[in-house]
Amino acid sequence: MELAHSLLLNEEEYNQLDEHQKAEFIFEWLQYLEKLLPVTSRTDIKENQKKLVEQLTSLLNNSPGPPTRRLVAKNLAVLYSTGDTFSVYQTIEKCNELIRSKDDSPSYLPTKLAAVVCLGYLYKKLGRILGNSFTDTVGNVLKAMKNAESQGRYEIMLSLQNMLKGLGAAAVSCHRDIYKAARSCLTDRSMAVRCAAAKCLLELQNEAVFMWSTDLDSIVTLCFKSFEGSNYDVHLAVSKLLGTVLARALTSKQATVSTKHNSRRISLEEVMELLGTGFLRGSYGFLRASGDMLKGTSSVSRDVRVGVTQAYVVFVSTLGGQWLERNFSAFLSHILDLVSQSHPKAIQNQMEAIGCRCCVSFILRATVGGLLGEKAQIAAAKEICQAIWKLKKIVDASVSDSNLETRISTTDVTRSQHVLVCALQELGSLIHGLGTTAAPLLQDSSTGVLEAVISVILHPSISVRLTAAWCLRCIAIALPSYVSLLLNRCIERLNALKSSPEAITGFSFAIAALLGAVKHCPLGIPHGRGKVIMTLAEDLLCSASQNSRLSVQRTQAGWLLIAALMTLGPAVVQYHLPRILLLWKCVFPSSPKDLETEKTRGDSFTWQVTLEGRAGALCAIKSFVSHCAGLLTDEVLQRLLPPLPSAVDLLTQLSSISKSYGNSLKTSSTVYRHKLYELLAVLPPKMYEGSFHAVLKELVVDLTIPDSQIDASTFLLPPLCHEDDLLLLGPLLQETDHQFIEEQLLLGNNVAGGSLEYDPYSIYEKLAKRDSVPKPLPPTLSVIGAATGLFGVIFCHIAETHRLQVLEQLLNSIKQTKGSRQQLVQLNVVSAFSTSLKHLANCKGNLGPEEVRRSALALVLSALESNNPLLRCAAAESWARLAQVVSDSAFTAGLAQVSFDKLKSARDVVSRTGHSLALGCLYRYLGGIGSTQHLNACVGILYTLSQDSTSPDVQAWALHSLSLIVDLAGPLYYVHVEPTLSLVLMLLLTVPPTYTEVHQSLGRCLNALITTLGPELQGSSAAVSALRTSCLLGCAVMQDNPDCLVQAQAISCLQQLHMFAPRHVNLSSLVSCLCVNLCSSYLLLRRAAVACLRQLVQREAAEVSEYAVALVKESREDFTPDINIREIGLEGALLGLLDKELDQRLCQDIKETLSHMLSSMAVEKLSFWLKLCKDVLAASADFNTVASIDTTQEEETAKVDDASILTSESDERFHPFSNPRWSTRVFAAECVCKIINQCENAGSAHFDMTLAQERKQRDSRDDFLVLHLADLIRMAFMAATDHSDQLRLSGLQTLQIVVRKFATVPEPEFPGHLILEQYQANVGAALRPAFAPETPPDVTAKACQVCSAWIASGVVSDLNDLRRVHQLLVSSLVKVQAGKETQSQQYNESTSTMETLAVLKAWAEVYIVAIEKQKNRSDLHNYSLKTANSAEESYRDVTSSASGLVDLVQADLGTLSKLWLAALQDFALLNLPSEYASQLPAEGGAFYTAETIESARPHYYSSWALILYATALWLTSTGFIVADPDEGVANLSRPVTPTTMCQDSSTRPSVKSPEDVNTDRFHLILGISVEFLCSPRSDAAMENIIACLHALQALFDVPWPRSKIGGDQELAVELLNVLHRLILTRESPDIQLAALEVVRLILFAAQEHVKEKRRSAEVDDGAAEKETLPEFGEGKDTGGLVPGKSLVFATLELCVCILVRQLPQLNPKLTCSPAVQSGKHLLLSEDGSRLVSAALLILSDVPAICSPEGSVSVLPTILYLIIGVLKETVVKEQDGQLPLPVAASLQALKGLLSSPMARAEKSRTAWTDLLRSALVTVLDCWDQADGLLRELDEVSLLTAITVFILSTSPEVTTIECLQKRCIDKFKVTLESKDPVVQYKCYQLLHSIFQHPNKTVSYPYIHSLVSSIVGKLQETEKSKPENAAELQVVQEGIKVVTALTAAAEEEHRAHLVTCLLPILISFLLDENALGSATNTAKNLHEFALQNLMQIGPQYSSVFKKLMASSPTMKARLESAVKGNQESIKVKTAKLAKNPGKSSSIQLKTNFL
Repeated sequence: MELAHSLLLNEEEYNQLDEHQKAEFIFEWLQYLEKLLPVTSRTDIKENQKKLVEQLTSLLNNSPGPPTRRLVAKNLAVLYSTGDTFSVYQTIEKCNELIRSKDDSPSYLPTKLAAVVCLGYLYKKLGRILGNSFTDTVGNVLKAMKNAESQGRYEIMLSLQNMLKGLGAAAVSCHRDIYKAARSCLTDRSMAVRCAAAKCLLELQNEAVFMWSTDLDSIVTLCFKSFEGSNYDVHLAVSKLLGTVLARALTSKQATVSTKHNSRRISLEEVMELLGTGFLRGSYGFLRASGDMLKGTSSVSRDVRVGVTQAYVVFVSTLGGQWLERNFSAFLSHILDLVSQSHPKAIQNQMEAIGCRCCVSFILRATVGGLLGEKAQIAAAKEICQAIWKLKKIVDASVSDSNLETRISTTDVTRSQHVLVCALQELGSLIHGLGTTAAPLLQDSSTGVLEAVISVILHPSISVRLTAAWCLRCIAIALPSYVSLLLNRCIERLNALKSSPEAITGFSFAIAALLGAVKHCPLGIPHGRGKVIMTLAEDLLCSASQNSRLSVQRTQAGWLLIAALMTLGPAVVQYHLPRILLLWKCVFPSSPKDLETEKTRGDSFTWQVTLEGRAGALCAIKSFVSHCAGLLTDEVLQRLLPPLPSAVDLLTQLSSISKSYGNSLKTSSTVYRHKLYELLAVLPPKMYEGSFHAVLKELVVDLTIPDSQIDASTFLLPPLCHEDDLLLLGPLLQETDHQFIEEQLLLGNNVAGGSLEYDPYSIYEKLAKRDSVPKPLPPTLSVIGAATGLFGVIFCHIAETHRLQVLEQLLNSIKQTKGSRQQLVQLNVVSAFSTSLKHLANCKGNLGPEEVRRSALALVLSALESNNPLLRCAAAESWARLAQVVSDSAFTAGLAQVSFDKLKSARDVVSRTGHSLALGCLYRYLGGIGSTQHLNACVGILYTLSQDSTSPDVQAWALHSLSLIVDLAGPLYYVHVEPTLSLVLMLLLTVPPTYTEVHQSLGRCLNALITTLGPELQGSSAAVSALRTSCLLGCAVMQDNPDCLVQAQAISCLQQLHMFAPRHVNLSSLVSCLCVNLCSSYLLLRRAAVACLRQLVQREAAEVSEYAVALVKESREDFTPDINIREIGLEGALLGLLDKELDQRLCQDIKETLSHMLSSMAVEKLSFWLKLCKDVLAASADFNTVASIDTTQEEETAKVDDASILTSESDERFHPFSNPRWSTRVFAAECVCKIINQCENAGSAHFDMTLAQERKQRDSRDDFLVLHLADLIRMAFMAATDHSDQLRLSGLQTLQIVVRKFATVPEPEFPGHLILEQYQANVGAALRPAFAPETPPDVTAKACQVCSAWIASGVVSDLNDLRRVHQLLVSSLVKVQAGKETQSQQYNESTSTMETLAVLKAWAEVYIVAIEKQKNRSDLHNYSLKTANSAEESYRDVTSSASGLVDLVQADLGTLSKLWLAALQDFALLNLPSEYASQLPAEGGAFYTAETIESARPHYYSSWALILYATALWLTSTGFIVADPDEGVANLSRPVTPTTMCQDSSTRPSVKSPEDVNTDRFHLILGISVEFLCSPRSDAAMENIIACLHALQALFDVPWPRSKIGGDQELAVELLNVLHRLILTRESPDIQLAALEVVRLILFAAQEHVKEKRRSAEVDDGAAEKETLPEFGEGKDTGGLVPGKSLVFATLELCVCILVRQLPQLNPKLTCSPAVQSGKHLLLSEDGSRLVSAALLILSDVPAICSPEGSVSVLPTILYLIIGVLKETVVKEQDGQLPLPVAASLQALKGLLSSPMARAEKSRTAWTDLLRSALVTVLDCWDQADGLLRELDEVSLLTAITVFILSTSPEVTTIECLQKRCIDKFKVTLESKDPVVQYKCYQLLHSIFQHPNKTVSYPYIHSLVSSIVGKLQETEKSKPENAAELQVVQEGIKVVTALTAAAEEEHRAHLVTCLLPILISFLLDENALGSATNTAKNLHEFALQNLMQIGPQYSSVFKKLMASSPTMKARLESAVKGNQESIKVKTAKLAKNPGKSSSIQLKTNFL
């Protein structure tokens, strides 16, 4: 194929190929040429033009396929437009000749068509250049059309459209001719031709004025005719034409084109009238209303009505949203008039009415819902309300009781009913869409929305009452705050109007609808409402028999309320269950005998009431089973059982009852059947086993002798077909934007679709689509649906013999019927049997013996050859399910053989389509039949069928089946991939474009092939590359197809290719294709485009975004997306689309796409993204004008009051987003939060103003989040103060994130201040509205979090400024204190729990921060003494704010602590396992009620941790001393103290002692912590775990709790085990460190306890002998530790766990493994080091809690670990710092060695031995290290040795061999070249030499002094060069000086004589001093000082030495003299300058 890539066709290659390949080669070349020509230079084109034209025109004669001819035409047009045009006339003439040709053979047809297409493109591209030739051409083409077949007519229409486009106004002379031709095509029998004609006329109306002036009427009539018998595509095309022409007629400026036409401007009324005529009378014209029209027998065809409906929408959309706003009232009254029956003949029956209502609703939804912004929608809602009020008045007038005698005919009432239904539905949908932004509308008393809706609940028509109820439900979902209010109002009206039948049904519908809405309202309704409604329902049921006029209504209402009550779920229902079960039991006769007596007694009315009641009861129980599955215990099921047999008995009697009483009971009995079937289908079949036989009998009757003559296939079968197979059946069954109205075309002529009045019980059910009204079907149809479902369930559970009887009965019933009736029966029977196969397959059941299989096969086979394509589809699915259920390979092969034989012999379309699909389906359920022969046979047959060009249907079905096999046969299919691919390509290139279904199947095949090839497509071999090229070629052909669904297929194929072989897909052309299709009128194409984008942006977001913008900038004429990518980029376009789009799935995909783009590009394009979000959020600012102020000057801020923030700022500039919906704004706010998170991961400059400004100056393209802080605050503020509650929550969330992330960012311009400080007014203003009384609790709860975050952030240091926000929290606290009594009864009780806990949590956070700041303050105080006074001010600020914060909380702390304790007590109770449920307090806890336990739990879970921490801090701050005087009594209105926990009043002591209260509190906190830490859920937040550990730390920080835990060893061990487990399961270092801190405190508590016991024992037994003292501490006398009971063991376990995890080398088991032996050094992370250090310090404390014997047991372990860590970490660091673990291990060692146990009598010897071994280990470590390559830190090891020498008793280290080794180490180290090492070595020796015990120090002195002195003497010659060396010398001299002081008299003189010459040699004379280096000067001063000290001390030796050496003496004297002079100079300077002295003094002090 690469050879095809050249400017001229490579004819040599071309001629060597076979036919198929030639076609592909040509197409590839033409495709390449199309890309090449626009970028080739003009000269190159001119050189090759002649040859190219020849090659291209010769292709016309080669009978090219549709895609090829389009490309030839395009290329010719481009060639002439860029090259010379002189030969163009020849080409046109040639085309005309080809068209004129008389050859009518099919083989010549493609050539003719190619010529037609060619002309179209030439004129389109070259236009007026060809000006004078077009009349002939058009004439020629129109002549050819007269005897062209459908393909010819189709291509000619499209070509004429192209010509008109190119020529524009120049073609005016031919307009009439083209118009005439297109008119005839608009009613063509081929649908594709109709579509093409509509497109042609649409192009024509741009220039042809007559179309929308003089000929307007005829165009309109023509369009109506065109709708007759049309399909979806024609609806779309023609409605677009009709709508556009009418809009043009209305807005045209050229009202008078010419005087002779005398045309006038047409008015809106007239346009509407035209459309209305079509809607009401169809295509009968205006005057020629035929006779039957006058007789009133004809009805408008549905196609016309649906078409006109779409035309209305196009008409309004073309005129736009603003036009609609201005003309809305006229439009509304016209639209509503369509169903007002002012044309009574138009709506003949209920079905018609439902169809019309559906269309009207669609028009309103698509225009009002789709085009208007929120503000305009509110205005529209007011208009609709006015309309409702008007109609209400008419009804009132006709129903008012005063004029009963002169009552106006009921026509007024019925006339108004449909209008009201439409108006109410639209009002409901509008408010549902507006959500809480509709609040102002409902508060507006002048409109009276609620009054209007509630007043129509009493309308005489049931459908109006139901719709009004539905409308209330929508209002309730949109505005949850109204649910309770509306419920109360309806209950009250129902009680007041109990004697009116309308009121009873109307208000019961309303209550049921509102109850159904509750589950959509997260805030719920008060629990008590359930009780009220239950009582009301019982009351209605009991009073039903009192008044026969009302019995039906009361019975229905009672059961409806109970059924709706069930939707509230188990939490509510469990309280009413006994009463409900009692009612259920009473509603059915208790024995068959009673039923018989009933039959003899009743009349038709009583039966009607009885059936109504029983159907209601069945419905209520079904609702119970569906919504309260949690309550279905065995006991309840047993109580549900008794009435069932009786219900089934009644079912069997129904037919005889109906016979007795005639037709009046028909509906009631059908409803009863339906409800019973539905209930049985959801109950476990075991429950009614006994009734199987009876029920089945009835089911079979229902299925085989149906009441209705309606073909129900379209609602029965689709669920039984596979969704992929439904694609074969055309767009009607696919999802489209117009599905809402198109659905009615599916259901045959007698049914228009469902409607609420058919089944009022559906009003409370949950819906698939959120805002559309439920549409239950008529009972006669729905009963069949229920019967098929139940049949499926029961058939699986009956015996196999019984199955056979049933199947035979069904087969016979099909045979016995004829004609259409037979089809109906067959349909019902096959549906039922398919359902049973589905159930059998799901429960892995077996079908039964051979006979059963045979009957089953016969049943399915008959359906497989049915005329109904849907039935064939379902039968093919059942065919495969049959094979799946039997699961026997022979049977499966037999099935396949049946199909093979049939396909070979049959010639009719029906059996060929059915059986070909059956072959594909077999693969679906048998996971690829494993035989290749079978596969080969299938593929062979399907190949043949797919090339049967006589029947597109057969081709489509065969190809679809082939796609299933490709998809499901797996690797077996590889051998067939190539031939299949070439077949698909050949068909794509040859099948006419009008056969869209074939192209769609081809697309599915190609998709399946690409999936099968998968990642292999990346390969580079020739074969793979050929396959890849073919796939791309196929995609290109499909992209060019005019059908949108084929284009969608092409996109998903390219998406697959991009997934497997991304490098080979041309991204730029793919992106352009996607952008164009984002606004397609086809839903599936939009979905495909967005799904593809979603995949692309996951890998290449930036590229996709750039391509989209680049493509718009090129602006080629074929690329004109309807979306504004130029201004706002692809991202903005997608956001705009998200706002307009109504399809949920598409919206979800758009959101995901945007999220992917954001996560990969937000940081690079920060300003762009923030501006997008800001535009979306600010676009709503006209709705509630707000603008934030930016106050940088602090003085102003102080004066500005929060209220003045709301000053509006008019932003006149154009918004790219006009009035976005609230959901879009919420998404934008979420995006802002995501952007902040992205920036957080991107680097610190985003949160550092100084750094950001620096980097911005360096490179202006850089962008940082902190620079946009004002925008972030403004966006959060706008969102937080919106009308929409969702948006307020998002805004508060954003604000919280901003505060948290920017809290610590300093303000560079005002040092000492923070950047957020300037926004405190904005924050205050954003928070204040959330605390208003009418705000929903979830918003207030969120605002509390923001308050606490703001106060805790420390941004505002001035208490007066903080008070504003603090005041909000105080007001909430007051509300909490007021308690349950004052709660508004608006929401569920659990919401007050939520709010209360949010307030307490917020206070807890503030308190925790205050206390932490207070703690840090003391640290800071110490720190500020070390630094200069600049720190003083900041210190003062911090102190004031910290103490201020504590003061702020202090005032309320008394109340808070009680509330916190109460909340913790609640939490502890709620956490009890379920078996303790009986112990919970009956009335609930402090903050929750017993009924709402379940819904309250999550709120406790989210807030308990911080409350726990705060309570622990409070208790420790009081030191557990405080016990309130009123502690014994609960002084609040609730049980507050844990004293009341689980105790009843009789056992409670009158007042508890403080000790008891404290103990209770201690156990409360400890218990909650342990319970949580024991097994934190995997999703438990880190913050909770850390807060919990911090609470424990705080708890053990004070003595009293420590004494509790110290004295209770079991408790301590348990706590340690819990912490151990936590450390094992949580990796976070923060958690592990916090846990270790708790361990340390527990150990400390145990130490205190042991000390205390030892002390008291000594005091008691002071007189007794010491030996008899009992041993305290673990290990007692034996030294044994019991795992699980021993605190020491638990501590060791935990520390080992930490150490081994950080340093695996410590594990002796591991040390043998090669990984560890390599001696490589793992450097610990910073966190790792901290963990290791903490663990070591704990280890060193362990012996303190052991008895002497116990300490001996644990010592080896502890020593091993400490020295092990030392060994592993003692490596030299680069910076010479001492690593943290080394420091810790040395410290731990010191602590351990100085333990008193080492000296205790019982353990002394053992310790001595062990410590010696330890010392040997340390020394060995040094020796081993020499062999390794690492650089050892000698200093640390020397330190360790020194610690041993100094801290242990002398007997450990004074053994000669050990001592010698230690001395050797010092000797070696003294010789080190590194001055630092020498220095440290001297320091250590210094401390050893000073050891008081001479046996320890003398050997070292003797061995090492001489070498020290020797080293110092060397320095006489080589003076120190730098500071380090100087330090060494100084330290050496200090050592010798110290020794001198300690030496015995006789040695002292000797030492002094050694020392003095050295010191004197360091002195300099005056001259040398001036020029000396700093080091020399310092050394000089140091020597002089020392000499001054030593001289007087040892004066005799000194004098002797001076006398013997005159040079020394002279040197010393000159040095002293020089020194005195320099002192004089210094004091003189200081005297001059006294100010400086103080500061210098300060600084020296710091040192």
